[in-house]
Amino acid sequence: MDGLGDRLRTLRNDRDMSLRELAKELGDVSAAHLSDIEFGRRHPSDALLIKLATFFDVELADLRQLDPRPPIEEIKQAARNDPRMGFAFRQVVHHKIGSEELLDFIEQRQRQSRADKQ
Repeated sequence: MDGLGDRLRTLRNDRDMSLRELAKELGDVSAAHLSDIEFGRRHPSDALLIKLATFFDVELADLRQLDPRPPIEEIKQAARNDPRMGFAFRQVVHHKIGSEELLDFIEQRQRQSRADKQ
């Protein structure tokens, strides 16, 4: 799977736009900053990610799922609120549970929850 930078570069290239043109369209961001995002040297802020999704007419969630950064503060807060959550995260890492397996499990649980509500 391509990363966020690759996806953004593809979207930009599909529109035959330079980084400078995109920066001008978005406002408040430089071409150098966008280049750093495309090459994975920087990560976009939430506000910039929203602007990019809107500009390229793509789902924000689709771009977010390509962002490799774990939501560290949210994970820390979850572990503070529920110490077993920290244990669960350690078990995922220890047992080398892959993203596809974990996402499949979550999707199954969501389907079951929706079925239970009907």
